[in-house]
Amino acid sequence: MSAAAAPGAGQGAGGLANLMTGRSTFGGNKRRRTTSTGPVMSEAQEGKIKLAFFVAIVGVVLTVLGVGTEFWVELAPAKNFYNNQTCLTAHYGLWKGCTKTLWVADIDPDRESCGPAELPGESNCTFFKFFTTGENAVIFQKTTQKNLNVAAAMLALFSLFLMVMGAICITMSLSKEILFFLKPASVCFVLSGVLVLLSLMVFHQSVLAFLASDHTVPLHHELSWSVSCVGCAGAVLIVGGVLFLLLALPYSPWQRCLPHKDSSS
Repeated sequence: MSAAAAPGAGQGAGGLANLMTGRSTFGGNKRRRTTSTGPVMSEAQEGKIKLAFFVAIVGVVLTVLGVGTEFWVELAPAKNFYNNQTCLTAHYGLWKGCTKTLWVADIDPDRESCGPAELPGESNCTFFKFFTTGENAVIFQKTTQKNLNVAAAMLALFSLFLMVMGAICITMSLSKEILFFLKPASVCFVLSGVLVLLSLMVFHQSVLAFLASDHTVPLHHELSWSVSCVGCAGAVLIVGGVLFLLLALPYSPWQRCLPHKDSSS
């Protein structure tokens, strides 16, 4: 009787010990469920992810800088169009436009048109009414195309939203040490880069439509430094998204493309 009870007591003590040490079947299943979302990253992978995240952050900063400024395009008539002492130039972006009065004496003598807008002068800036009353802006007797301008602005805003979502995914991946979140982050950054470049193309079409609206005042136009920031931002964001996709792969693409030869061969 006592001999039969001894094994049961031993099993009960062993089960209690397993429960105390967390080695029960329930505890093991629970631990496997917490790691089933994806493989845990190593320190080397974490360093590569941080480097790719830095590349993406550079693209985000360039996008914010370009979208928030109004130096997308500069417009200028001939420097002697109004009088021989002052001339008028204009520049605008997605949200507002500015006109600036410059002194002809400050302009390069070899330059035929007024400008550039960086010269000192009296400036007057106003926000566009595309998003409030729906009115078009009139600059140098030419009328903007509000549909194209609004489309370019909406594409830029949606790209910024995707950048925020991608940054959240990378933050969760680094904090949880799980590679699963790299794939949605890659999609977000690649799409944001494509939308930034698409916004740039739509804005350029709006400028061409603006110039074609009236031909009474001949204008010289050129894309300014904000466009350069946005173009570089789109390329950098796409590169960052591709890097995240490569880091999310379960194997190294370089080892698949360039396998090491065995010493026997």
